[in-house]
Amino acid sequence: MQVVIVIPARFGSSRLPGKPLIDILGKPMIQHVVERAHKVRTAQRVVVATDDERIVQVVGAFGADALLTSRDHASGTDRLVEVMDSVPGDIYVNLQGDEPLVRPEDIELLIAGMLADESVAAGTLCHPLPTAEAHNPNTVKVVLAANGDALYFSRAPIPYHRDDDAEATYLKHVGVYAYRRAVLEQYGRLQQPLLETAEKLEQLRLLHAGYRIRAFQVAPTGPGVDTPECLERVRAAMSGPPQPVKTTLADVRLVITDVDGVLTNASLVYSDAGEHSKVFHARDGLGMHLLELCGIHVGVVSGRDSAALRKRLADLKIELQALGVKDKRAACQAMMAQVHVSPKETAFLGDDTMDLPAFEACGMAVTVADAPEYIRAAADVVLTTPGGGGAFREFADRILLARGRGSVLSCAADYEALVGYKAQ
Repeated sequence: MQVVIVIPARFGSSRLPGKPLIDILGKPMIQHVVERAHKVRTAQRVVVATDDERIVQVVGAFGADALLTSRDHASGTDRLVEVMDSVPGDIYVNLQGDEPLVRPEDIELLIAGMLADESVAAGTLCHPLPTAEAHNPNTVKVVLAANGDALYFSRAPIPYHRDDDAEATYLKHVGVYAYRRAVLEQYGRLQQPLLETAEKLEQLRLLHAGYRIRAFQVAPTGPGVDTPECLERVRAAMSGPPQPVKTTLADVRLVITDVDGVLTNASLVYSDAGEHSKVFHARDGLGMHLLELCGIHVGVVSGRDSAALRKRLADLKIELQALGVKDKRAACQAMMAQVHVSPKETAFLGDDTMDLPAFEACGMAVTVADAPEYIRAAADVVLTTPGGGGAFREFADRILLARGRGSVLSCAADYEALVGYKAQ
């Protein structure tokens, strides 16, 4: 499918006139946003949509595409609709031109979620919000259904905790959207409801009309540029060395594993009909069950596909799987979107060069003891067990111990209470 990133960039701003052209570290702000958008591997085109010829000229000067659009648009989405008439696409991502700290991997997660479920009309992003910030009306909050669909957006602190606000949990809405073309074609015809005019939130128009908006959770994002104070914070953040937040074992909510060389010793047994059998370690199977029963998703990604592999996954009841895939990065991103887990909450177990893109897509890269030296150097965690020898189980045990669930491994009563009798 054709994915287009559109960056609305309005010249007029009451607090920061000419905001898209403000200098940040020697470049106009809009250039920082465009350069990050071009790093999104799953988008085929990036276009700046502006109301001012000066922005068109600046964008053209650094080699990017820009379209001059009407000055009369009330919102970035309305500007997106105009762009759609001249730029063909199936999915359009609305990325604001005042977000120079946007992470390309967050946009990739959003796109992967849209590609994974065609029933979702629009997608957006969110992340946990400290209670102290929830009462700021400039920070938009969102509440979600169990499947990740947005129930409501508000400037008010939602949900309202009647009894003890100190224990409240909130999600901040990140104003990046992805729309299917059919949704944008209808957007201009939709009624502007009282909810939208009261909250001044354009996404409420879609909810009011019955469209589904799926929100994908990411790590906390950097500030956008709304005020002179925000601009100085962004400049400070971009001038210093990046400080990536490392994923810990306690953070992990999704474990994705390769097959050959991790769940097996990489041996391939063939008959005249093709791949005949694989040898798996029984302890890995129980490790998968223990993780899932403790609320941690398990997915399997493999560049190969065979009846033997499918039989093993069926016995283990592993539903999250991508077999015979060449793009492991995209497969991991699709799994994260499917179970609403961020890259920071995801670990990938691999053993060879074709797993490096998956290492980059996930917050924690894990490899087996007998992996090549250059793969061990690229991993965050090197296990002590070789592939096919129970390496996945070793990693599962580490996660359970980090989460305070080690008693299910060493106490018969706790194990039976959690598992009962499961196939390995």
